Amino acid sequence: MFYYLGESLVAHVGAFNVLTYITVRAGGAALSAFLITLLIGPRLIRRLQLLKIGQYIREDHVQDLHALHKSKAGTPTMGGTLIIFSAVASLALWGRYSNRLLLLATVVLCVLGAIGFLDDYIKIRRKHNRGLTAKAKFLGQILVGLAVGLYVLYNPVTMDATYLSERDVTDWRALMTELFEGQGMVPDTPAARFRQLLPADIRRSAGENLWKYLWRSTATEEMRQAFNGLLSMPDLYDSRSMVTLNLSDEGRQLLQTRSANGSLSEVELARLNRLVLEATFPHCIPATQPDLHTKVEVPGFRWLLIPFGAAYVLLVVVILVSSSNAVNLTDGLDGLAVGASIMSLLAYTAIAYVVSRSDWSSYLYLIYVPEAAELTVFGAALLGAGLGFLWFNCHPADVFMGDTGSLALGGAIGTMAILTKQELLLVVVGGLFVLEALSVLIQVASFKLRGKRVFKMAPIHHHFELAGWSETKVTIRFWIISLIFALMSLGALKLR
Repeated sequence: MFYYLGESLVAHVGAFNVLTYITVRAGGAALSAFLITLLIGPRLIRRLQLLKIGQYIREDHVQDLHALHKSKAGTPTMGGTLIIFSAVASLALWGRYSNRLLLLATVVLCVLGAIGFLDDYIKIRRKHNRGLTAKAKFLGQILVGLAVGLYVLYNPVTMDATYLSERDVTDWRALMTELFEGQGMVPDTPAARFRQLLPADIRRSAGENLWKYLWRSTATEEMRQAFNGLLSMPDLYDSRSMVTLNLSDEGRQLLQTRSANGSLSEVELARLNRLVLEATFPHCIPATQPDLHTKVEVPGFRWLLIPFGAAYVLLVVVILVSSSNAVNLTDGLDGLAVGASIMSLLAYTAIAYVVSRSDWSSYLYLIYVPEAAELTVFGAALLGAGLGFLWFNCHPADVFMGDTGSLALGGAIGTMAILTKQELLLVVVGGLFVLEALSVLIQVASFKLRGKRVFKMAPIHHHFELAGWSETKVTIRFWIISLIFALMSLGALKLR
């Protein structure tokens, strides 16, 4: 709402332009979600108490653990609805609804929250700690993963180079010579088309003092910015002057798409124009990679990409199923899962902002995702809602998030990893969740293969509880671990 308000009023009062800034809207989304949670939280908790929607504590599992947790019986659950409602309400105020990545992430949050809600509802109706069957829950998560995977496969969230960075031009001297003394001076050639569309002052300056454009300088930076302005032009490609241009298969496919649909998306248009630029000056601007949306970046290495092709859909399924279940496994102590989720959301909110900027993503050798800017607002809204929920969920908890919250938060974190093209970094960002899930896998495998348990109980936070740590100590120390992982992930962005 505020974004569109700012757009409509900026012509009358310039100060309203601040409402369109990503950083302002992200801060507003976080604060709004936090305040909404604080305002409606007490009412929701009272309502859940009246409806007797309380947590059931299993007595037949581990007696020592039951003795530690039996006082929690009857504590209202399904508190995840509070997180989802507050985040969505905040996004309605501060989000830009035309952004498809924001809409996709919000849909995943709500759908996985609905699966968790159904699971919690069945538990309450049966007065038992078992809700949906494992198969039913996995099926729901897999279907969500398939839907997201197929969407990003056929509707790329990114394409390689949709702009011209400083390092993309390997030979400025050859480029300027070609443009102002070579083919650029021959009518009806691709190079001449680029020269004609450059701003008049740039053409005049280059014509008078071409020498200053022959090596990297302030002048070449001005020229680079001028080229980037051309890459957003809908009519840059001219079939008459560029009929002989040796376009790549990706470029020809984009031309066919434009011919069939009448237009291209903003990202597709910029990509087409970049491919035209590469084909026009092949000796100065090297060709970039096709199908970047199905390739996965390996953290710590400069442009080391793993091509998945159509199998990328399966990777998306694995990420969403794993992340949602890992947060669900971590949700066993007051404030633990939501606190750790806040750390992960903080990291991916920062990452979303970085990869949405062409200058920062180029400098850090990250895949550029221009539409990811709105994921900064999405992450901030969830961050604020999580902090608000923690207000009521800290020990001793007034409300539990239940599967409603844990599946939704885990799915949201996984979705941000996918849409920011930092899929493998999720292992570091959500390092605590990985440890929790691994502890369960190790425990099960050890018991089946050796007949012995490695931990007193899994997930591992219960192991430390049974080892004598207080619940608060386990939670705070695990928060610290989660924060360290989040900081490591941000540091890893620079390590290339």
